[in-house]
This record gives sequence, C-alpha cells and structure tokens, in this order.
Amino acid sequence: MDKVTAKQVLDRIDEILRWEQRVDQQKDQKFAELGKYLCEVRNQGYWRLGYGSFEDFLGAKFPDSRRKAYYLMSIHDNLRQIPTEEIESLGWSKALELAKIARSEGRRFESATWLHKAKESSKEELQQEVHRYFTGEDLEPYEMVYFKLFESQLPVIERALYVASRMAGTERSRGFCLELICADFLAGQAEESSPDEVVLVIERLVKLLPPGYLNQVAGHIESSTG
Repeated sequence: MDKVTAKQVLDRIDEILRWEQRVDQQKDQKFAELGKYLCEVRNQGYWRLGYGSFEDFLGAKFPDSRRKAYYLMSIHDNLRQIPTEEIESLGWSKALELAKIARSEGRRFESATWLHKAKESSKEELQQEVHRYFTGEDLEPYEMVYFKLFESQLPVIERALYVASRMAGTERSRGFCLELICADFLAGQAEESSPDEVVLVIERLVKLLPPGYLNQVAGHIESSTG
C-alpha cells in the first residue's frame, strides 16, 4: 500500500465531509467525487491507516448511516461511463436510480438515454420509471412514517436494517428492510395470527428476499417433497 497516496485520499475525504457540513444548501454537490475516493479506500485498503476494517472506517466517517456511503460507491462503480460533472448535476438520488439500471444491464446500459430521462424527470418520476423497468408495474403509493427513538436504541435498529439490506439487496429501501424484519418476526409468531394473516406474511417475506435466497428455498422444498 502506498501510504502517501492513502493519506492524501483519506485527507480529501475528510475535506469533502467538512465542506458538506459547512455548506448545507450545496451538501450533495461533491457526492460523485466522494464515492470515487471511498471506492479507492475500499479497493486499495487505505482504511488500514487507523482502522481495523473498512466497516470501522465507514462507521467513523458516516456515523449517522453507512448506507449512504454504499450508495455513493455504487454510483461510482456503475456509472463510470458518465462524466462526474453530469452525474453531480443530477443529484445523488437520481444518480442512484441510474446506478441500479447500469448494474442490471452491464455493458448494455444505454447511458445517454437514461441520462436524458433523468434530466427531464423529477426524482419521483425517475423512481417510477426505474421501478417499472424492474417490475413492469407502477410504484406503490407510499406515506412517510415517523418514530421517536432514543439514542440508546439506534445502534440495534441500524444494525438490524443493515443486516436486512445485505439479505434483501442494497438497492432495497430502508422501508423494505423494515418490512423484512417485521415479516420475519411475525412469521415466528404464528400463534398470534390467523391462518390468512400467516399466509400474507409469508408471501410478503418471500417477495422481499433476493433471487438467490428464493432458489435455495425452492431447492429445499423440492428435496423435502421429492
């Protein structure tokens, strides 16, 4: 590891994060550059300068939630064919939607077409378009739900959401991850629910799991009935 380069990259990350804190109204303008440096820290092992693991590094730099750091790295990993200034002009929420398409299509990704759609659409319209691309269906209506949480509760909740996101796929929202946790809990409390409610919970739980898990479940069912 080149320690000089590593220190330069780590210092640049700190500089960007300090800049974001000072300039709240322009907070996300440097997200593509930040994602690039985070990927470099991960790939080159620069986190070893002061941290026991890459997760420890992210926990220190993104104490509120490491999820956004993973989003920014996904944007950099999947949208390298689009110039940084074009990506940053969209905002990180739109860029993340494009990253989902790019990751799915690989070399077939039509960056110019999707970039044009992103520029001409609102964030909600683009999310609808991307959801339709993956599912063939319109995005479900949603509502915002707010909870009051004590600081002592946050580590457990954040950890549970993080683990659920790893199971369900990083493209899943925190709302999907919360539903996965709740569905898993209810599936283990069948005596408290009617048969119809149990079936509904299991259906939702299965739909939330990634294809790899679904294939494993199908294999277990076939082996147990065969």
